[in-house]
Amino acid sequence: MNATTVFPMIPAAGKSLWFFAIISLILVSVLLLMAWLAWSMQHVRFTVSNEGLRLQGDLYGRLIPLKSLKLDEAVVTNLNTDKDHRPKWRTMGTALPGYASGWFKLRNGEKALLFVTDNTRVARIPTTEGYTVMLSVSDPAALIDALQQQHAP
Repeated sequence: MNATTVFPMIPAAGKSLWFFAIISLILVSVLLLMAWLAWSMQHVRFTVSNEGLRLQGDLYGRLIPLKSLKLDEAVVTNLNTDKDHRPKWRTMGTALPGYASGWFKLRNGEKALLFVTDNTRVARIPTTEGYTVMLSVSDPAALIDALQQQHAP
């Protein structure tokens, strides 16, 4: 007699399905975070007003009051040649090719809040809060000038 008998395995406990559900939820969350990050890095903007400098567009956005900005020390810099102010360590932020945002430690040891996409055009603005703000804009001198005009009595 050549009959075949099949013996199925006992189905896995519900705990196994929960494991896959949790892993799937984590993966979907990471995918959504990455999609939001991709969108937000294209929509970062800086607004100068009588309130101060508003950084908008991702997790590290905030309002920095004018009184906290050391505008007399603000300069336009090129990070390709200004080696002291290049980011050295990311402490809490995003560092992708062509995009750095968040908190970094600079080569000179300073703490900095970066929103940098173009190393050659950066407004470097120290604050009284113990960190420097570094922003890539098409005209960094105009940004610094606008802040100085808002700060003028």
